[in-house]
Amino acid sequence: MTFVIADADAMRALAQQVVAPRVRPGDLLLLTGDLGAGKTTFTQGLGEALGVRGPIASPTFIIARTHPSLVDGPALIHVDAYRLASLAELDDLDLDATLEDSVTVVEWGDSAAALSDDRLHVTISRARGGVIDPTTPDGGDRLVTIEGHGARWDGVEFGGDA
Repeated sequence: MTFVIADADAMRALAQQVVAPRVRPGDLLLLTGDLGAGKTTFTQGLGEALGVRGPIASPTFIIARTHPSLVDGPALIHVDAYRLASLAELDDLDLDATLEDSVTVVEWGDSAAALSDDRLHVTISRARGGVIDPTTPDGGDRLVTIEGHGARWDGVEFGGDA
């Protein structure tokens, strides 16, 4: 499913209204997109909907951050794999120890696909060929494609308004 997202509020709403109601403990979400595409903004919306402790900020310099639930739901594990050089470094984070009980979001997550056969890929790209439009507040529309992989996501629909 592909959505056109106009700004940061719409990105958060997509995560809150379309994705969050469909995730559960054990889910792995892989976010890909250029710098500034909206990966962390998406994760902020997801975390707000899941009721986790914030604030949610880019974990670039600490690699992984755990946001415990404030509402007796799953924790959110927020990982930034941008600076990781190999799958071995990702494995060193020991994400498989928390994967079953948490919702795990990996920004720059292509290398994390090995963590689970069941995963949700969220790809964020600029609608205008990657060029930032300085005349719009958030640099222009984003195209967000949500694609489930594995038996967990078979038959899960992502229609709805964001």
